[in-house]
Amino acid sequence: MAHNAATAGKRTQSISRHLMSTASASSESLEPPVLFESKLAMRKYTLNRPGKLNALDESMLDLLRPKIEEWNQSELCGSVVGSGVGRGFCAGGDVVNVVENAAEPSTRHKSIEFFKKEFETDYILAALKKPYVVIMDGFTMGGGVGLAVHAPFRVSTEKTAFAMPETKIGYCPDVGASYFLSRLDGEIGTYLGLTSQMLNGRDVFESGLATHYIPSRRVPVLLQRLEALERPSHDAINNVIEELSEERQPNESLPRLSGNVRSALDSAFAHNKVEDIMKGLEAFSMDGNTEIRAWAEETLAVMNMRSPTSLKVALEAIRKGKQLSLLEALNMELKIATAYCNGASPDFATGVRAVLVEKIKTRPAWSPSRLEDVSPADVAKFFSRDSAYLTSAPQLTLPDHLATTLSNPLQYALPSEEEIGSVVRGSHKSGGSKGLRLDELIARFEDLRGGKMGVKEKVAEVASRKCEVVDNADGNFVWLKWKYPVKRSA
Repeated sequence: MAHNAATAGKRTQSISRHLMSTASASSESLEPPVLFESKLAMRKYTLNRPGKLNALDESMLDLLRPKIEEWNQSELCGSVVGSGVGRGFCAGGDVVNVVENAAEPSTRHKSIEFFKKEFETDYILAALKKPYVVIMDGFTMGGGVGLAVHAPFRVSTEKTAFAMPETKIGYCPDVGASYFLSRLDGEIGTYLGLTSQMLNGRDVFESGLATHYIPSRRVPVLLQRLEALERPSHDAINNVIEELSEERQPNESLPRLSGNVRSALDSAFAHNKVEDIMKGLEAFSMDGNTEIRAWAEETLAVMNMRSPTSLKVALEAIRKGKQLSLLEALNMELKIATAYCNGASPDFATGVRAVLVEKIKTRPAWSPSRLEDVSPADVAKFFSRDSAYLTSAPQLTLPDHLATTLSNPLQYALPSEEEIGSVVRGSHKSGGSKGLRLDELIARFEDLRGGKMGVKEKVAEVASRKCEVVDNADGNFVWLKWKYPVKRSA
């Protein structure tokens, strides 16, 4: 158990190192923190604080929003591309400054205004009328996820490191996390939101958080080809990215969250109470399968390091987010952020100070310290319209030139488990009958996705977990049958 706790600590230390630090951007160059380019029909923004892994501050948001709005209304703009200088796309937001401002009543409004600006920018990018491509070639965390994850094209590479690390600092996943995490396959989103664990490289693609995977060395070629498109339609952009995709190589590690571990994850994180999730993990930590046991022990160690209040608030937000639109989810998260700024929990200040300022490796002094001491009334402070901590909560203010219908963030991604299940059951919108063999199921999705790279592996992995083989033992016909899904407890 001690070994696994140490392993968990090492894995999460990288998140700590790449969250926003106390210092604001130094003048490491004379260039502005966001660069803008116009090349033929392509418009590109590049986050330019490499010394801070392009972590967002208010000055960057103030530069981004007006330019993005200008491009959205320009007839000359055909597509928008987002990227970052150096080792990260964007490693988070200026939470140290947020906490410092929130500590004083006279400056608290600045903290709330920062979140409002950030979430508005995220929604504007999600609602662009132009095709939007984000190159996640490096660290993509927290605030960076908000800029990227709502785009119709999200490109990961072997350098991609994706995380929502908020519970690690006593806060709650935001920037639309309650919307997108709740729509990932199974309980992957719940797991990522509560643990703050990181996904890397191809795992980001196979989980649905990225729509494409290409080698990092091909990113310059991708940008050149996007730039050369005279009429950059969504399908044309998809074809360009797909041509540069690469199959899983023999020397690549297997997916982290697949097979037996993935089945255990879906079971443990299906509950609606954090205490029940912990009980599920404890049961799996005694499992006869060594792989499941090691994963459960590591996950328990990680969860025990997180803020109990943050865990409960995050789970409530993710469950609510499943039923909300992106705009509704962002407004809910703005209320949660406002409650934190107004002191609904001391853990945000405690976590930022411990993890980002003092950089301690031990468990911060969370209050309450135990899950069982976080009451329903404590959680209600972040959601209830009667909460005294939400009286100053604003609503997002958005321009009227945005798309009224958002693009489907999964349209160009690998097929979801839900879609695979619908084909197996014969209820897919494209028609077809049930009773497919595995090879027929794979062929069907390769046709539906136009030969997309990674489809074969995704369909085969899902079928191995979610389907049973039906064999009449007559030597003639063997087909797949979809198993019953894991049911969430009340």
